[in-house]
Amino acid sequence: MALKGDFTKEDPWRIFRIMSEFVDGFEELSNVKEAVSIFGSARTSPSGKYYKIAEETAARLVKNGYSVITGAGSGIMEAANKGAKEADGESIGLNILIPIMQKPNKYVTKLLEFKYFFCRKVMFAKYSRAMIAFPGGFGTMDEFFEAITLVQTKRIDPFPIILVGSEYWKGLVRWIESTMLPNKMIDRSDLKIFNLADTPQEVISIINRFYRE
Repeated sequence: MALKGDFTKEDPWRIFRIMSEFVDGFEELSNVKEAVSIFGSARTSPSGKYYKIAEETAARLVKNGYSVITGAGSGIMEAANKGAKEADGESIGLNILIPIMQKPNKYVTKLLEFKYFFCRKVMFAKYSRAMIAFPGGFGTMDEFFEAITLVQTKRIDPFPIILVGSEYWKGLVRWIESTMLPNKMIDRSDLKIFNLADTPQEVISIINRFYRE
């Protein structure tokens, strides 16, 4: 009998579940050519300013020819899916199946569900032309640092990575500049991998300028 917590008996079969998540994801998203991923806290209230900014940002992205991809949950994700759907755009949600059940929001028009975070993260990276991070917690931080690491290490081509809400993110950015950089943990050029913005107009301008140049 396998010990509790010992998954060696299950691991070979788990490979098939992982493969199926990749295959389903690639098949479902293969026609998505111009998409932007939007991340942020599921705890953001619909009455909050960042909810409204995320909603407007998504709507403007649709008007600029982009689809919108989120994690399918509430808060910022719901706002982005709402903005995309109400602008008659493609509103994609990549839901994660976790013990704390996340119910997909009602504004998702194309839904995929994942058991494994790493499979889901591959989909975000593969099909996004830009990544926008609104104020959020560990999950948002994870997506942000994953994206800038992939660009820094040249595992993916550079693309716009934008932190929305300078008031929220300024402490993190200041720490990167005042601690990471002086200790030579990063190069000064790495600071150019991401941008700060506060309005939907600024977000669209950064993305359009990147691809125009």
